[in-house]
Amino acid sequence: MARKKKRGNGQGTVAPRRNKAGKIIGFVGAFFGPDGKRHWVSAKTKTECWRKLNMAMADADRGTLPGPANLTVEQYLTSWLADSVKGTVSRATYDSYKRDVYHHIIPELGRRKLKELTPGDIRRLYRKMADKGLKDRSIEYVHTTLRKSLKAAVVDRLINYNPTDGVRPIKTPTGAAKESKALAPYQVKVLLEEAAESRFEALA
Repeated sequence: MARKKKRGNGQGTVAPRRNKAGKIIGFVGAFFGPDGKRHWVSAKTKTECWRKLNMAMADADRGTLPGPANLTVEQYLTSWLADSVKGTVSRATYDSYKRDVYHHIIPELGRRKLKELTPGDIRRLYRKMADKGLKDRSIEYVHTTLRKSLKAAVVDRLINYNPTDGVRPIKTPTGAAKESKALAPYQVKVLLEEAAESRFEALA
């Protein structure tokens, strides 16, 4: 299939959407418009997604851009993994982010519109994870993934603020004594990135 990817406003990408079991349930396409913002399309098949993407990029060339108002958390995170994470971090780090996104975040928050995501939604996600018996460390990993991905959404001007600000992972009474364990490599990297901006921000 011929793919018309390169245009004046950048190069588009298409990535699969997967359910919790890892089965492909559709595709999402993304590209950066001349306004510097990332824009999305979605479809059930890869061919249809490329068709929609090429049409959207053509519209962008004509000055007609699709808005992100209806962009869901699932669509955004799928594109974030494909465009911003894959190829920029180690395979182990990428797999960690991917696991958090598909096993925990999308099943609970995927249908929410990105612009409507609130700190309360995120707190409820952590509470459900704790109620299912997941360890504190697993919740902290998801928090790190959410914080980093939504920080990128702020940079891309898709949302005005990061809803993870001020939200802390739930700590169960039995898990409090385990907090001295070493962080995962990708968490150390994110922690250092945060600390470079504010010596207090990394504690959030």
